[in-house]
Amino acid sequence: MEADKIKDSIKRAAQELFRKFGYHKTSVNEIAKKAKIAKATIYKYFDSKEAVLHVLLMDYIKASVDDLVQSNWNDIDEEVYLNNLIMKTCRLSYTVCNEFIGWDFIRESTNSQDFLKNLSNELEELLMASFIQLPGIRKHETYQQRLRFLIKCSKSIVFSFAFTSVSDSDVRKNFVSFQKEILPYLVKAAVSV
Repeated sequence: MEADKIKDSIKRAAQELFRKFGYHKTSVNEIAKKAKIAKATIYKYFDSKEAVLHVLLMDYIKASVDDLVQSNWNDIDEEVYLNNLIMKTCRLSYTVCNEFIGWDFIRESTNSQDFLKNLSNELEELLMASFIQLPGIRKHETYQQRLRFLIKCSKSIVFSFAFTSVSDSDVRKNFVSFQKEILPYLVKAAVSV
């Protein structure tokens, strides 16, 4: 197998196992077995199981961000667009946590919380870079700072209720509450110059 095929095989195997059993309950041995390679081969291409997860998540996020940012930009009001963008981003973050990592592990592990913080910072940078490139977007620094503030506040709020919610039902209720009671004010603050 050539290098790209081996890496893809590892990523496919890991993704399937992470989704089925969660990150915490999947071992490197199981990934190797599923990918039909030796365990040492995984470490030839990835430093750790966490590195495999990071690559998977970044691939998933990068594929989603451009679609999120570009969709319907020219067709709707700026506040509505930003509101929709933040909610879609929150859902993306939730999907990442729910499908790839598992909430129990996230809530119980300091390492996973640091990992998610770094991942959310990368998501923020991807969003800002993609958003700023849109035609018609205001380019001045104050506006970009307000957008960054909107993204930072939103992700802090979303992660705080994700970490403190007891059930998926609680998470959904908190998403609805955030969308209706908090997000409109954050968006209005970001767009009024």
